[in-house]
Amino acid sequence: MGPEQTTGEIARETSERGELVLRARADGSLELRANGVFVMDTVETSTERALATRALQLHDSPATVLVGGLGLGFTLGAVLDDARVSRVTVVEIEAALVAWMRDGTVPGGDLLSDPRVTVTVGDVAEVLRTSPGSTYDVVLLDVDNGPGYLVHDGNAELYEAPALQQAMRVTRPGGTVVVWSAAEAPALEATMEATFGRWRSEAVAYEVDLQGRAATYWLYVGHV
Repeated sequence: MGPEQTTGEIARETSERGELVLRARADGSLELRANGVFVMDTVETSTERALATRALQLHDSPATVLVGGLGLGFTLGAVLDDARVSRVTVVEIEAALVAWMRDGTVPGGDLLSDPRVTVTVGDVAEVLRTSPGSTYDVVLLDVDNGPGYLVHDGNAELYEAPALQQAMRVTRPGGTVVVWSAAEAPALEATMEATFGRWRSEAVAYEVDLQGRAATYWLYVGHV
């Protein structure tokens, strides 16, 4: 079902980044839009889950995890499904998304009330800059659609060397920094190479049915 086939608006909030709208579809699923641009829904969630599942598979003991981007909670949920995880910090810049999940507008209040979870409302780039070094085993950055498909232009810095260097700094030796992208990103590849030295890219979620079209997504993994 395409994003235009909605039954009504559930919630709307405006921030300095613009307008965030949550809508319901006839089948009961939810759709999130930012400034009129489709961001995500509750129908096709395999990529969000795959980001977390695959990233955690790459670490022998991912006890402490930073998740950049709450969204509708599916990445966080997959992180919490891993019994090895003892502490998760999730950073979401849109206070409305956190509030909607806490009050039940968006399902997932149980995720935020999990004792392992700390929620920070703010810019993940700033959180990376101000966090102590060697804090996390795994850093997952899923704040936008990748460097080539930005919802908010301000997120471009998260795919550039300064932010990735900070992500590397806050990751413990032997850990990983994992960046999600909607497509192959040659510029990001070059930045990963320059920043981490040891890195890899891999396709996940082949032939995903997103709004009636097939798509393949990419993970960029930096090894610390």
